[in-house]
Amino acid sequence: MEDAEAVCQRALDAAFALVAIEGEVALLLTDDDEMHTLNRDWRGKDKPTDVLSFPADEMDAPFLGDIAVGLGVSRGDAATRGIKLTDHLSHLVIHGYLHLLGYDHMNEEEAREMEALEIKALAGLGIGDPYGRDL
Repeated sequence: MEDAEAVCQRALDAAFALVAIEGEVALLLTDDDEMHTLNRDWRGKDKPTDVLSFPADEMDAPFLGDIAVGLGVSRGDAATRGIKLTDHLSHLVIHGYLHLLGYDHMNEEEAREMEALEIKALAGLGIGDPYGRDL
């Protein structure tokens, strides 16, 4: 895989270009075991996941929060979908960053807004729509 740090930095830059909210982000690329623990302890879901975001308190500015990416789940998802791991990693980092800024996808309207930003940021990196539909 291409240098993961460079892939993640480009993804963060692409997302920042759309929302223009600057700050520091801590990024963890880890294995399924650690993601399982984080997902269980913080979200009550007893399984590994692809990405988790932990927004910082506003008092911690300019720190925006933490993003954890599970490389095992991500590799499996990329393989299943037939996409490059670097493209999927870019999507997950952008998705996580938007969560740090308060975007969510708990209802259809929120999901459309968040997904539209993800699609635009990814397009800026030359990556196609991960949702496979037109907006």
